[in-house]
Amino acid sequence: MKWKHLLGFTLTAGLAAASIPGAMAPAFAAPTSQLIAGSVASAAVDGAIDYTVYLPAGYDESAATRYPTLYLLHGRGDTQAAWQHQSSVLDELIEAGSIPAMVVIMPDAPWSSRGNYYVDSLYTGGSASPGMAVETAFTTDLIAHIDESYATIDDRESRAVGGYSMGGAGALRYVTAHQDLFGSAIALSPAVYVPSPPLDSSTREFGAYGSESALYDDARYQALNYPSTFASFDPQLPVHLFIAVGDDEWANPLPEDAIHDLDYEAATLYNHAKRVPGMTSELRVYDGGHDWDVWDTGFREGILNISSYLRTAPAQPFEGRQFGSGGDDRSGGVLGRTDGSLVQALNADGDMLGHTSQGGYDILLQKLASDGTQEWLTPIATGLNDRAYGVVDGGDGAVITAGFQRRDHAGASNDDVLAVKVDADGTELWRTTFGSEAAADRAYGVASDGEGGAYVTGYTSGALPGGSSAGDKDAFIAKIDADGSVAWTQQFGSSGEDKGLAVARSADGGVYVGGLAGGSMPGSSSAGGYDGWVAKFTADGTREWLSQLGSSSTDQVSALIATATGVAATGFTGGDLGGESLGDNDVFIAALDAAGTVQWLTHDGSSGDDRGAAITLDASGNLLVVGHTSGAIGTPSGGVDVFSMAVSPTGTVGERAQFGSVARDGADEWDEANLYIAGGGSTWVQALTYGSVDGAASNGSGDIALTRLSFDAVVDGASAPGIVPGATTPAGGPSFGPLAFTGSDLVPLALLSMILISAGFILRKRRRWVNTLG
Repeated sequence: MKWKHLLGFTLTAGLAAASIPGAMAPAFAAPTSQLIAGSVASAAVDGAIDYTVYLPAGYDESAATRYPTLYLLHGRGDTQAAWQHQSSVLDELIEAGSIPAMVVIMPDAPWSSRGNYYVDSLYTGGSASPGMAVETAFTTDLIAHIDESYATIDDRESRAVGGYSMGGAGALRYVTAHQDLFGSAIALSPAVYVPSPPLDSSTREFGAYGSESALYDDARYQALNYPSTFASFDPQLPVHLFIAVGDDEWANPLPEDAIHDLDYEAATLYNHAKRVPGMTSELRVYDGGHDWDVWDTGFREGILNISSYLRTAPAQPFEGRQFGSGGDDRSGGVLGRTDGSLVQALNADGDMLGHTSQGGYDILLQKLASDGTQEWLTPIATGLNDRAYGVVDGGDGAVITAGFQRRDHAGASNDDVLAVKVDADGTELWRTTFGSEAAADRAYGVASDGEGGAYVTGYTSGALPGGSSAGDKDAFIAKIDADGSVAWTQQFGSSGEDKGLAVARSADGGVYVGGLAGGSMPGSSSAGGYDGWVAKFTADGTREWLSQLGSSSTDQVSALIATATGVAATGFTGGDLGGESLGDNDVFIAALDAAGTVQWLTHDGSSGDDRGAAITLDASGNLLVVGHTSGAIGTPSGGVDVFSMAVSPTGTVGERAQFGSVARDGADEWDEANLYIAGGGSTWVQALTYGSVDGAASNGSGDIALTRLSFDAVVDGASAPGIVPGATTPAGGPSFGPLAFTGSDLVPLALLSMILISAGFILRKRRRWVNTLG
C-alpha cells in the first residue's frame, strides 16, 4: 500500500518484502545489520538483475521509519560481492551517528563480459555477445523494485549512487543523466576519458559503447560521456559529487596519453564539474593505485561527505518572496520597521524591478509596505560595481547603506568605501566615498550611531587618511556623521590579511567591531591560521580593548550584537574554538563583557561546513543565530541550507532548524555567506538563493529571497516581550555584517515551530510569511 506525502515523498507502508517476487524478507526489527540476496526480472536485460541489499541494524519494514538509499556499482570484471566488505564500515558509521541509517543496494552487472559500463549498449553482436540496456534496467526496473520491496524514501534527494573504476563511470553517468533519480554520487577512480578513451581502454573492448556490429563507436561514447550530460544539466535539480583517485594510477607510456591517466582524468572531471551551475563537487587524491587501498579510504570519506546531502525526512516548504535579475544577484541587507514595512538593499547584476542595469553590480534600495507593495525604489548605480553590505536606521524614517563603489582614480579603477543615506521617501540625501586611491577599500558592515549617522567597518589595502598600513589588508572602523561627513577613521591590523566584518553600537554610544585576522592584532597574539577578533571603540574613535579569538585553524567573527552586559558574536571555526571540532567548519557563539572578557563560548554544528552569519536577540537576552550549512543541523533541504539556532543568555543551544530550496542557499559557490537578519517590526531574513522559494521561479544564477520571522520568549515561566510586530528593536540594534565572505541566499525561516527547552528557558519561534508578489 502506498502513501503519498504532501511534499512529494512516496512512502511504502505495511508491505512485506516476501510478497514481492524475487525479494527476500528481512527479519523484523533486526538487532544487527543484514546482507540479503535479491533479484528482480528485467526485460531490458532479458533476464534478472541480481543484487545484495544491506539493511541497517534496527531495520523494521512495518515501522514508520523510512531510509535513504545508496546504490554501489562494482568495477569491470568484478561482481556484487566486491562491495560487501563495506558493511562493517556502514555499521560503524551508522552506530556512531556519523551517517544516517540507510538501505544500500549492491547490484551485479554480468553483461558484456562484465564490461558494460552500466550504459545502454547498441552493439548487436559479432566478436562478443550482444550488449544490453543496462542503464534502462537499473534506472527503471531495479529502483522501482527496491522502493516497492524495502522501507525506502522514493525521492532523488534521498537516493545516491557510488562506484569504483567502471562503476565510478556508471555512478557519474547515473547522477548527471538521471537527476530525477539521484542527488549525489561517490565516484572512485572513475574510468571516464575526455575527449575519447585511449586505444587500450576496456571501454572499446566489450561493446558497451558499440553500435550494430562495431564494438566501439566514438559518436556513441560522446553521446553518453559526462561533457554531454553536463551540457544539458538542470541547475534546478542540484547534484553533489565526491570524486577520489589514487596518485599512483597506471601511467600511459606515451606522453601524449598522459591526459588519460586516471588521476589526471579525475582532476579534469572535478574542474569541469565545479563550473556547472547547480553542481557541487569535492576531489580527494590518496596515496595508492587502482585498488582497494584507495577505494576503502575513498568510500569512508565519501559516504561521510555525501551523507549530509541525503534527505532523511520531508523538507519544509521554502516560503517567502524572491527578487532577481537575469544575472548573479546578491543580497545587501534588510531593515524592519515597527509598522511591518521594511527597507532592503538588493545588489543587482542585471535589469531588475524596472531598473536598467548601469553595468557591474547596481545597488537598489527598496521600501516595501506591510502588505508587500513597493513604496519606492532608489538606485545607487554607476557604470562600475556598486555593492551594499547592510541597511540601518538613519533617523526620521531615513536609512543608511554602506559597502563599496568602484571608482576611476586617474585611469586606475579601485574600490572605495561607500555610504549612502536616503530619506523616508527614498530621496538620496548624500553619498560619501573614501579610501586610498592606489588600493582597494571596502566596507563590509554598518551600524546606526543612533544620531542619524553610522559606523562602518571593512578593510583597506592601502592607508586611509591619518593611518598607515600594518601589512597586507588592514581592518578599519569609521564614524560618519548625520550630514555624511567622515568624523574619524581608525586603521589597525596585523602583518597579515585583516578585515572588519561586523559592527554594533554599544549602549554607551561607542561601537563594537569584529572580523578576521591573518596574524597578531594590536595587543593580542595569534592562535594560528586566521583568527576572529572583537574590539571596542569609544564614540570619538579611541580603542578601549581588542580580544582575539582563535584556534590553530581558520576562525572568523561574522556578526555582532550588543547585549545588556556587553556584546555577543557568532561566526565559524575550523578548529576547537569553544569545543571539539565536529567536522569541517563549525559554528561558534561567544559573549564578551563590556571590558572584552569572554563570559562564555559555545561550539555547535554538524559534520558538514557550518558557519554562523547573522545574529539578533529578544528583550530577554535570548539570541537567534542564522547561518548556512552543508550538513544536517536540522533536516536538510538540499545543497547548502540556511539554519537557525536559538541560544540562551548563558550560551546553551536550544532547538535548531534548517531550511532552504533544493539548491544552494545562504552562501555562494565558494561557501562565502551573504545572509542578513534584522529586527524591527518583525525579524526579517534576507539571503542569496540559487534555487527558488515555493511558487516562484529562478530569475538567473543567484537571486535574493526574503522572509520574516517573529519569536517571543518565556523565561522561568513568565512571559517576556520578544521581537514581534510592533515591538522596538533592542538597544544597540542588530549587526549587519556581510560575513566577511559574501555569497548570499535568502532563507525563509521555514514552516518550523522552534521550541527551545534548555537552561530553564523556552523560546518559541513563529514563522510569518511574506506575500509572494512580483
